[in-house]
Amino acid sequence: MDGVASDVGALSLEVLCGQLLVGGFAGTILTPSFAAALAEGHRGGAILFRRNLSGSLGDVLALNASILAAAPRALPPLIAVDQEGGRVARLGAPLLVLPPISVVGALGDADFAERLAERQGAELAALGFTMNFAPVLDVHTRPENPIIGDRAFSRDPARVAELGVAWARGLERGGVMACGKHFPGHGDTTTDSHLELPRVEHARARLEAIELPPFAAAARAGIAALMTAHVVFPALDPAAPATLSTAIATDLRSAIAFDGILVSDDLEMKAINVPVEESATRAIAAGCDMLLVCESEPLQRRAHAALVARAQASREFRMRCREAATRVLAARRRVPPRPVASVEELGHVLGASREVAAELAARRGES
Repeated sequence: MDGVASDVGALSLEVLCGQLLVGGFAGTILTPSFAAALAEGHRGGAILFRRNLSGSLGDVLALNASILAAAPRALPPLIAVDQEGGRVARLGAPLLVLPPISVVGALGDADFAERLAERQGAELAALGFTMNFAPVLDVHTRPENPIIGDRAFSRDPARVAELGVAWARGLERGGVMACGKHFPGHGDTTTDSHLELPRVEHARARLEAIELPPFAAAARAGIAALMTAHVVFPALDPAAPATLSTAIATDLRSAIAFDGILVSDDLEMKAINVPVEESATRAIAAGCDMLLVCESEPLQRRAHAALVARAQASREFRMRCREAATRVLAARRRVPPRPVASVEELGHVLGASREVAAELAARRGES
């Protein structure tokens, strides 16, 4: 990454800090304000939701092409989506429709999981996406968990690790980066971090035996990214959720030897009950490399301004931003958006998924 590091060193502080921010916007057409932020280097990419993807596949192709066109050539944008399967899927048929990932976990076949993920990755890449926020690497140890549940492969950490690594490998073979979530584990919570701040009260020995093995396995396998959990783990850091915790985002990340992109979960979630200026700067200082602000463009602008101000005031923070931007840009340049040229070409990619879709139906006993 030496060449990327030298490039990053030449960026203005406004662009340097902008490359750490990935945001969302309203509607199925790129907003002029978000396009301008991309063009200025004040955003590193976009995360798209159903609100953006409700049109035709041609509309999705056009939207992603417009995001790519808006960004400077030297700063290819991240274009990300949550396409896990089951209840967390932003795109439906005619793309490959996956059941809740617990169904794939119950099949217990890592090779088949990898083939499913490879086809999903190929479809997303053909649409112009560069990252899928999957697989879920949480271990489903608490049945009353309101947010993870059937999004997890299994209650067995070894099975989650095996299938999670296979899923990540398949996505990346298909052409998109994988992002495992929610580090260091959201599977044993009783509350939803979209609404309030959960806590996992287990001792560190239990975390190392149950929660952490899938993330450690994914790190060893070279997964491109991990997403932090907005969860407090008192045994690791009693004062801050993982997203804002140096003990987790730097120290625990180092302990599992993860050197990919550490992505914050959405800073607009209610679990992060501080102003975005504080959460953005604290997350980067703690060790996150990329920040998600998934809906509000005004909040994105506030986060960006806060990062720039902190980088101007603190050499240490500026160096942390450079480290993060070097990591993020290197990955984005390895996997730039490559949307196909036409809906017809996309149809050929989707057609190649029919065999694995039929095999999935047969394994589930469907006609």
